[in-house]
Amino acid sequence: MEEYEQTDTEMSVAPATTAAAVNENVQVGLPKNMVPNPGWFDGDQSKFEDWWRGIRLFLKSNRVNGTDNRITAILAHLRGGVVGIYAQKKLDELDEDNDTQDWDKFVKEIKTTFSDKSKAADAEWKIETFKQGKRNTADFIIEFEALAMKADTDELHAIFLLKKNI
Repeated sequence: MEEYEQTDTEMSVAPATTAAAVNENVQVGLPKNMVPNPGWFDGDQSKFEDWWRGIRLFLKSNRVNGTDNRITAILAHLRGGVVGIYAQKKLDELDEDNDTQDWDKFVKEIKTTFSDKSKAADAEWKIETFKQGKRNTADFIIEFEALAMKADTDELHAIFLLKKNI
């Protein structure tokens, strides 16, 4: 990771200049941001999970704080078709509502609307029959936990399946 020493001139940079630097994916006094922009989400549900992880990392690495700012940044990455209509609807709600939006409610809504439901069904089926076999225990546990999360399996049932399938 490259190091960068601030000069006196850079330390006195106005906030507007700092915002411009972030737009160029460079933050004053910090190395270039290493998390790539996840690009547009076009509504392809099979790509939602990877895009969602990418946009969350992008927001975090660019220090996009505040619920309204995060929601706005996400809406800006939704383009075309149904997602474009959804983005416009949410943007209209942001414009009309003077209160801060509820982040958890937004996350639940966008996941419910655009995530691939077949992946959850596939994970539910796979976790029921998932066996460790000759697989490394750590690898088995990591994959099991990922399946349990995708299948939205409650903790008690996950423990039952884990004991049954080891």
